[in-house]
Amino acid sequence: MPNPIDFQKAALETLRIEEQALGVLATQIDERFSRACEIILQCKGRLVVTGMGKSGHIGRKMAATFASTGTPSFFMHPGEAGHGDLGMLVRGDVLIAISNSGKSDEIMMLMPLIKHLEVPLITISGEDTGPMPQNADVALTLGNIQEACPLGLAPTSSTTATLALGDALAVALLEARGFTADDFARSHPAGALGKRLLLHVKHLMHTGAELPKVAPETPMNKVLYEISNKRLGLTTVVDSENRLLGIFTDGDLRRLIDKQQGFDVNLPVSEVMIQNPATISQEARAVQALEKLRDKKINQFVVVDDADKVIGVISMHDLIQAGVN
Repeated sequence: MPNPIDFQKAALETLRIEEQALGVLATQIDERFSRACEIILQCKGRLVVTGMGKSGHIGRKMAATFASTGTPSFFMHPGEAGHGDLGMLVRGDVLIAISNSGKSDEIMMLMPLIKHLEVPLITISGEDTGPMPQNADVALTLGNIQEACPLGLAPTSSTTATLALGDALAVALLEARGFTADDFARSHPAGALGKRLLLHVKHLMHTGAELPKVAPETPMNKVLYEISNKRLGLTTVVDSENRLLGIFTDGDLRRLIDKQQGFDVNLPVSEVMIQNPATISQEARAVQALEKLRDKKINQFVVVDDADKVIGVISMHDLIQAGVN
């Protein structure tokens, strides 16, 4: 039977050691880091990341982070590269090669072609004494860090530090490129973040034949028909130039019936419409529209242009159905 251990104590000790490793890494950030960023910024091709074993897993994540933050990047497996995938690497690219020991056989085997292509090489290793960093244009190091594995064998602190260094590169490059939230959303269109940042009111609003509109003199029987026919729970009231005068909703109808115990079907809507209703621009983000609807405790916005002309209607149902939250 294995000896019982204090799992929480083991976890806290692991985190302590890895936190210490990040502190060591911070001492390694110097002019080499700046030079690596400059090389990547000047790259006319793609940033290719390679690494074997656990370093490869970290490399995949690094490449994905670079690609989603404005630096075109992909991961190249060094073992497969020696059997044809090295064709992925072309003149004009930049290569980041990861190996804690700095002497990965699979990567060293690729070195002659890397040199032939004149591809700038940035290495990430524990120290700068191995053959990989010795062949690099820039050798980034993690420093003398202790693995959290009590045997000192399983890559733990070293992979955490490598991952953090990759994030530091990605963020520095992001800031240097002036990368924005909209840029980030363009590479994440299918996710919730993409919907929050890319979807605008104009993409979801009802327009054209779907848009309920009546003139101010329209009698209530026809107003009710317009509301029922367009199925948006309201109608806009516009003048002859299509400028917004007011709205009348199915909620207003219920309140009118309760107040008057019925109403004259020939009553013009101008006498009971809500003037100065809440409006929104078609350029507003969908998530902003949803937040404002919730704040105002209403279900729809009339969408108007700069001349206050009605161009659409958007409802809370439209936004929720589109996955905006």
